[in-house]
Amino acid sequence: MSIFKNKTLMITGGTGSFGNAVLNRFLTSDIGQIRIFSRDEKKQDDMRHMYQSQFPEYADKIKFYIGDVRCVESIRPAIYGVDYIFHAAALKQVPSCEFFPVEAVKTNVLGTDNVLSAAIEAGVKNIICLSTDKAAYPVNAMGTSKAMMEKVVVAKSRMVSPEKTKICCTRYGNVMCSRGSVIPLWIDQLKAGKPITVTEPSMTRFIMSLEEAVDLVMFAFEHGNNGDIFVQKAPACTIEVLAKAVLELFGGKNNSEIKTIGIRHGEKMYETLLTNEECANAVDLGDFYRVPCDKRDLNYDKYFIHGDTQRNLLSEFNSNNTKLLGVNEVKEKLLALEYIKNELSGDNAV
Repeated sequence: MSIFKNKTLMITGGTGSFGNAVLNRFLTSDIGQIRIFSRDEKKQDDMRHMYQSQFPEYADKIKFYIGDVRCVESIRPAIYGVDYIFHAAALKQVPSCEFFPVEAVKTNVLGTDNVLSAAIEAGVKNIICLSTDKAAYPVNAMGTSKAMMEKVVVAKSRMVSPEKTKICCTRYGNVMCSRGSVIPLWIDQLKAGKPITVTEPSMTRFIMSLEEAVDLVMFAFEHGNNGDIFVQKAPACTIEVLAKAVLELFGGKNNSEIKTIGIRHGEKMYETLLTNEECANAVDLGDFYRVPCDKRDLNYDKYFIHGDTQRNLLSEFNSNNTKLLGVNEVKEKLLALEYIKNELSGDNAV
């Protein structure tokens, strides 16, 4: 963690699952300060009390700032003196964004532009913006707004010297047991003696842990160039396999306990992390893909004259053609999660 020694890190949307995962990773390290920027004072207060209770010797490293990424004037005071930013603030729920698409634009697109503009003004050294697989071939408002967010990230990166400010983006799939995700819902349904509700059993989704999400952000932080988008080679499973794994872990094995309710507004049958078009220039880094920023300018004439016929042999990376996990493999991944361990032991103080 030497690169973070005595540095100040700001997390936008920091009261969410990702913010807590970053705190758990960094709080006891040699980092100087972590700033939590968000608009929900109740979540901030809960977070403050929790960390003061559990980590009293480190809690003073955490500073809380009330604000909204939609308002650049609320960002500027919070960003003063910040070295690095993890930008996680977003509207993430697919059905909500379908009904309120302009709200998704205000937070995910314009909010990102505000954060980056304020960060560049303040001389922040490194910014990692969090995106989603739904931004690739988007069919819903949330994915479309995140796709536009990525375009803002790449466009901003072209306008600033990497020696002053480096801006990168990470794109990942479903994070297991994150706030608002399906696994905590299923556990609550089972505890209430109800069947668990599944939209479409054959639907596939990438799955990763919060720790893996932080690993991806850290990889981008350490290895990224301006305008890069990073993707982790995550496995996937069908929703039916995920549901059966949860049922087996929490005492149910009868398929009648799974109730199919149909696809919700704006949902895909499978998700894509790397589009076929991005594969033309993507770089395979082993556990990750890097999609470099297109450095060409608006002077297209030279490309008509000289052309550029080289292309990588990579193909689209989606939740249907990645490694599909079986029930036992998914159970193994679930059992490694602190949330699942606490739920199985009856300790809900997560």
